[in-house]
Amino acid sequence: MTERDNGKLGQPHSNESSGAAVAAAQATSLLIIEDDENISSAIQEYFTRAGYSVTTAADGLAGVEVAGKDRPDVVVLDLMLPKMDGLAVCKELRLKSPQMPILMLTAKDDVVDKVLGLEMGADDYITKPFSLRELEARIKSVLRRSRAGTAVEGEDEAPILRGNLRIDPVRREVTIGDRHVELTPKEFDLLRLFASNPGRVFPRKYLLEKIWDYSYEGYDRTIDSHINRLRAKVEQNPDNPQLVLTVWGIGYKFTDAE
Repeated sequence: MTERDNGKLGQPHSNESSGAAVAAAQATSLLIIEDDENISSAIQEYFTRAGYSVTTAADGLAGVEVAGKDRPDVVVLDLMLPKMDGLAVCKELRLKSPQMPILMLTAKDDVVDKVLGLEMGADDYITKPFSLRELEARIKSVLRRSRAGTAVEGEDEAPILRGNLRIDPVRREVTIGDRHVELTPKEFDLLRLFASNPGRVFPRKYLLEKIWDYSYEGYDRTIDSHINRLRAKVEQNPDNPQLVLTVWGIGYKFTDAE
Protein backbone atom coordinates (compact mmCIF):
# COMPACT_ATOMS: atom_id res chain seq x y z
CA MET A 1 0.00 0.00 0.00
CA THR A 2 0.99 3.60 -0.25
CA GLU A 3 2.26 6.12 2.29
CA ARG A 4 0.29 8.04 4.90
CA ASP A 5 -0.21 11.21 2.92
CA ASN A 6 -2.85 12.80 0.75
CA GLY A 7 -5.58 10.61 2.20
CA LYS A 8 -3.63 7.38 1.74
CA LEU A 9 -3.08 4.46 4.12
CA GLY A 10 -5.68 5.41 6.67
CA GLN A 11 -5.39 9.21 6.80
CA PRO A 12 -8.91 10.50 7.69
CA HIS A 13 -10.91 12.99 5.64
CA SER A 14 -11.22 16.61 6.58
CA ASN A 15 -13.93 17.30 9.17
CA GLU A 16 -16.44 18.36 6.52
CA SER A 17 -16.01 15.34 4.24
CA SER A 18 -15.73 12.94 7.18
CA GLY A 19 -19.05 14.12 8.58
CA ALA A 20 -20.74 13.54 5.25
CA ALA A 21 -19.18 10.11 4.99
CA VAL A 22 -20.38 9.16 8.47
CA ALA A 23 -23.93 10.13 7.58
CA ALA A 24 -23.80 8.27 4.28
CA ALA A 25 -22.21 5.10 5.61
CA GLN A 26 -23.90 4.85 9.02
CA ALA A 27 -25.50 1.46 8.42
CA THR A 28 -22.78 -0.05 6.22
CA SER A 29 -20.94 -3.09 7.59
CA LEU A 30 -17.55 -4.00 6.12
CA LEU A 31 -15.62 -7.27 6.46
CA ILE A 32 -11.90 -7.15 5.72
CA ILE A 33 -10.29 -10.54 5.02
CA GLU A 34 -6.57 -9.71 4.95
CA ASP A 35 -3.60 -11.41 6.62
CA ASP A 36 -1.27 -8.38 6.48
CA GLU A 37 -1.87 -6.73 9.86
CA ASN A 38 -0.61 -3.31 8.73
CA ILE A 39 -2.94 -3.22 5.73
CA SER A 40 -5.88 -4.60 7.68
CA SER A 41 -5.39 -2.10 10.53
CA ALA A 42 -5.06 0.83 8.13
CA ILE A 43 -8.27 -0.09 6.29
CA GLN A 44 -10.09 -0.69 9.57
CA GLU A 45 -8.99 2.66 11.01
CA TYR A 46 -9.90 4.60 7.87
CA PHE A 47 -13.36 3.11 7.41
CA THR A 48 -14.20 3.19 11.13
CA ARG A 49 -13.48 6.92 11.05
CA ALA A 50 -15.73 7.17 7.99
CA GLY A 51 -18.62 5.66 9.93
CA TYR A 52 -18.52 2.05 8.77
CA SER A 53 -18.93 -0.93 11.08
CA VAL A 54 -15.72 -2.86 10.43
CA THR A 55 -14.86 -6.49 11.19
CA THR A 56 -11.59 -8.22 10.27
CA ALA A 57 -10.43 -11.79 9.61
CA ALA A 58 -6.78 -12.81 9.16
CA ASP A 59 -7.24 -15.98 7.11
CA GLY A 60 -9.63 -17.44 4.55
CA LEU A 61 -11.38 -19.94 6.79
CA ALA A 62 -12.05 -17.32 9.46
CA GLY A 63 -13.29 -14.95 6.76
CA VAL A 64 -15.85 -17.46 5.49
CA GLU A 65 -17.04 -18.10 9.05
CA VAL A 66 -17.39 -14.40 9.91
CA ALA A 67 -19.13 -13.61 6.61
CA GLY A 68 -21.64 -16.40 7.20
CA LYS A 69 -22.36 -15.22 10.73
CA ASP A 70 -22.38 -11.42 10.30
CA ARG A 71 -23.65 -11.07 6.71
CA PRO A 72 -21.67 -7.86 5.98
CA ASP A 73 -22.83 -5.33 3.42
CA VAL A 74 -19.53 -5.64 1.54
CA VAL A 75 -16.41 -7.82 1.75
CA VAL A 76 -12.86 -6.66 1.01
CA LEU A 77 -10.99 -9.88 0.22
CA ASP A 78 -7.26 -10.38 -0.24
CA LEU A 79 -6.22 -12.82 -2.95
CA MET A 80 -3.28 -14.35 -1.05
CA LEU A 81 -4.48 -15.74 2.29
CA PRO A 82 -3.40 -18.52 4.65
CA LYS A 83 -5.56 -21.64 5.21
CA MET A 84 -7.87 -20.81 2.28
CA ASP A 85 -6.90 -18.54 -0.62
CA GLY A 86 -8.99 -15.61 -1.78
CA LEU A 87 -10.33 -17.33 -4.89
CA ALA A 88 -11.64 -20.26 -2.85
CA VAL A 89 -13.12 -17.86 -0.30
CA CYS A 90 -14.82 -15.86 -3.05
CA LYS A 91 -16.29 -19.03 -4.54
CA GLU A 92 -17.56 -20.19 -1.14
CA LEU A 93 -19.13 -16.82 -0.34
CA ARG A 94 -20.82 -16.73 -3.72
CA LEU A 95 -22.40 -20.15 -3.08
CA LYS A 96 -23.73 -19.10 0.32
CA SER A 97 -24.53 -15.42 -0.33
CA PRO A 98 -24.96 -14.71 -4.06
CA GLN A 99 -25.88 -11.05 -3.51
CA MET A 100 -23.00 -10.13 -1.17
CA PRO A 101 -20.71 -7.52 -2.84
CA ILE A 102 -17.06 -8.64 -2.93
CA LEU A 103 -14.05 -6.46 -3.75
CA MET A 104 -10.82 -8.37 -4.20
CA LEU A 105 -7.31 -7.15 -3.32
CA THR A 106 -4.35 -8.46 -5.26
CA ALA A 107 -0.64 -7.76 -4.82
CA LYS A 108 0.04 -8.62 -8.44
CA ASP A 109 -0.63 -6.27 -11.32
CA ASP A 110 -1.52 -9.25 -13.47
CA VAL A 111 -4.52 -9.54 -15.79
CA VAL A 112 -4.72 -13.28 -15.06
CA ASP A 113 -5.25 -12.70 -11.33
CA LYS A 114 -7.87 -10.03 -11.95
CA VAL A 115 -9.72 -12.18 -14.46
CA LEU A 116 -9.66 -15.18 -12.12
CA GLY A 117 -11.07 -13.05 -9.32
CA LEU A 118 -13.88 -11.77 -11.52
CA GLU A 119 -14.58 -15.27 -12.81
CA MET A 120 -14.95 -16.54 -9.24
CA GLY A 121 -17.62 -13.90 -8.67
CA ALA A 122 -15.80 -10.83 -7.34
CA ASP A 123 -17.63 -7.60 -8.17
CA ASP A 124 -14.47 -5.53 -8.49
CA TYR A 125 -10.74 -5.62 -7.74
CA ILE A 126 -8.03 -3.22 -6.68
CA THR A 127 -4.28 -3.75 -7.02
CA LYS A 128 -1.79 -3.12 -4.21
CA PRO A 129 -0.40 -0.58 -3.50
CA PHE A 130 -3.60 1.47 -3.45
CA SER A 131 -4.99 4.68 -2.01
CA LEU A 132 -7.54 4.24 0.75
CA ARG A 133 -9.65 6.91 -0.89
CA GLU A 134 -9.63 4.87 -4.08
CA LEU A 135 -10.65 1.80 -2.08
CA GLU A 136 -13.49 3.80 -0.53
CA ALA A 137 -14.66 4.90 -3.98
CA ARG A 138 -14.59 1.29 -5.23
CA ILE A 139 -16.54 0.08 -2.20
CA LYS A 140 -19.18 2.76 -2.69
CA SER A 141 -19.37 1.79 -6.36
CA VAL A 142 -19.98 -1.94 -5.72
CA LEU A 143 -22.54 -1.07 -3.03
CA ARG A 144 -24.30 1.32 -5.38
CA ARG A 145 -24.45 -1.30 -8.13
CA SER A 146 -25.66 -4.02 -5.75
CA ARG A 147 -28.43 -1.74 -4.50
CA ALA A 148 -29.39 -0.52 -7.96
CA GLY A 149 -32.62 -2.48 -7.84
CA THR A 150 -34.00 -0.96 -4.65
CA ALA A 151 -37.51 0.51 -4.67
CA VAL A 152 -36.16 4.07 -4.57
CA GLU A 153 -34.37 3.71 -7.89
CA GLY A 154 -36.56 1.13 -9.62
CA GLU A 155 -40.02 1.68 -8.18
CA ASP A 156 -41.55 2.36 -11.60
CA GLU A 157 -39.79 -0.51 -13.38
CA ALA A 158 -42.27 -3.29 -14.06
CA PRO A 159 -41.33 -6.98 -13.90
CA ILE A 160 -39.92 -8.45 -17.11
CA LEU A 161 -41.83 -11.50 -18.34
CA ARG A 162 -40.34 -13.85 -20.94
CA GLY A 163 -42.33 -17.08 -21.10
CA ASN A 164 -42.20 -18.62 -17.63
CA LEU A 165 -39.20 -16.43 -16.73
CA ARG A 166 -40.00 -13.48 -14.46
CA ILE A 167 -37.46 -10.81 -13.51
CA ASP A 168 -38.38 -8.33 -10.79
CA PRO A 169 -36.00 -5.33 -11.06
CA VAL A 170 -37.29 -3.76 -7.83
CA ARG A 171 -36.74 -6.81 -5.65
CA ARG A 172 -33.91 -8.10 -7.84
CA GLU A 173 -35.58 -11.50 -7.88
CA VAL A 174 -35.79 -14.06 -10.67
CA THR A 175 -38.26 -16.92 -10.89
CA ILE A 176 -38.81 -19.60 -13.51
CA GLY A 177 -42.30 -20.92 -13.02
CA ASP A 178 -42.50 -21.64 -9.28
CA ARG A 179 -38.73 -21.95 -8.88
CA HIS A 180 -36.75 -19.11 -7.31
CA VAL A 181 -33.37 -18.57 -9.00
CA GLU A 182 -30.44 -17.27 -6.93
CA LEU A 183 -28.23 -15.03 -9.04
CA THR A 184 -25.14 -13.02 -8.18
CA PRO A 185 -25.43 -9.24 -8.75
CA LYS A 186 -23.54 -9.49 -12.03
CA GLU A 187 -25.60 -12.45 -13.25
CA PHE A 188 -28.79 -10.56 -12.44
CA ASP A 189 -27.59 -7.44 -14.26
CA LEU A 190 -26.67 -9.49 -17.31
CA LEU A 191 -30.01 -11.31 -17.40
CA ARG A 192 -32.00 -8.12 -16.91
CA LEU A 193 -30.08 -6.39 -19.69
CA PHE A 194 -30.57 -9.31 -22.09
CA ALA A 195 -34.24 -9.91 -21.29
CA SER A 196 -35.06 -6.20 -21.58
CA ASN A 197 -33.72 -6.21 -25.13
CA PRO A 198 -34.73 -9.52 -26.81
CA GLY A 199 -32.95 -10.06 -30.11
CA ARG A 200 -30.40 -7.29 -29.54
CA VAL A 201 -26.80 -8.46 -29.85
CA PHE A 202 -24.46 -7.27 -27.09
CA PRO A 203 -20.73 -7.39 -27.88
CA ARG A 204 -18.45 -8.56 -25.08
CA LYS A 205 -16.73 -5.17 -24.94
CA TYR A 206 -20.08 -3.44 -24.38
CA LEU A 207 -20.97 -5.87 -21.59
CA LEU A 208 -17.63 -5.28 -19.85
CA GLU A 209 -18.17 -1.53 -19.94
CA LYS A 210 -21.86 -1.68 -19.02
CA ILE A 211 -21.83 -4.32 -16.27
CA TRP A 212 -18.25 -4.21 -14.98
CA ASP A 213 -17.14 -0.68 -15.90
CA TYR A 214 -14.04 -2.19 -17.56
CA SER A 215 -12.77 -1.61 -21.07
CA TYR A 216 -9.52 -3.59 -20.98
CA GLU A 217 -8.59 -6.28 -23.44
CA GLY A 218 -8.07 -9.77 -22.05
CA TYR A 219 -11.28 -9.86 -20.01
CA ASP A 220 -13.50 -11.56 -22.61
CA ARG A 221 -13.40 -14.88 -20.79
CA THR A 222 -14.82 -13.18 -17.71
CA ILE A 223 -17.99 -12.55 -19.70
CA ASP A 224 -18.02 -16.13 -20.99
CA SER A 225 -17.64 -17.57 -17.48
CA HIS A 226 -20.53 -15.49 -16.14
CA ILE A 227 -22.71 -16.45 -19.10
CA ASN A 228 -21.96 -20.13 -18.50
CA ARG A 229 -22.95 -19.84 -14.84
CA LEU A 230 -26.06 -17.85 -15.73
CA ARG A 231 -27.12 -20.49 -18.24
CA ALA A 232 -26.60 -23.22 -15.65
CA LYS A 233 -29.18 -21.47 -13.49
CA VAL A 234 -31.82 -20.35 -16.00
CA GLU A 235 -31.60 -22.76 -18.95
CA GLN A 236 -33.40 -26.08 -18.99
CA ASN A 237 -30.40 -27.53 -20.82
CA PRO A 238 -27.31 -25.29 -20.46
CA ASP A 239 -25.55 -27.22 -23.25
CA ASN A 240 -28.36 -26.26 -25.62
CA PRO A 241 -29.39 -22.78 -24.44
CA GLN A 242 -32.75 -21.40 -25.56
CA LEU A 243 -32.72 -18.06 -23.72
CA VAL A 244 -29.22 -16.56 -23.68
CA LEU A 245 -27.76 -17.23 -27.11
CA THR A 246 -24.22 -16.94 -28.43
CA VAL A 247 -23.60 -14.75 -31.47
CA TRP A 248 -20.31 -16.20 -32.67
CA GLY A 249 -17.47 -13.72 -32.98
CA ILE A 250 -19.47 -10.90 -31.41
CA GLY A 251 -21.16 -11.62 -28.09
CA TYR A 252 -24.58 -12.65 -26.79
CA LYS A 253 -28.27 -11.93 -27.13
CA PHE A 254 -31.57 -12.94 -25.53
CA THR A 255 -33.86 -14.97 -27.73
CA ASP A 256 -36.57 -13.06 -29.58
CA ALA A 257 -38.60 -16.22 -30.17
CA GLU A 258 -42.18 -16.01 -28.94
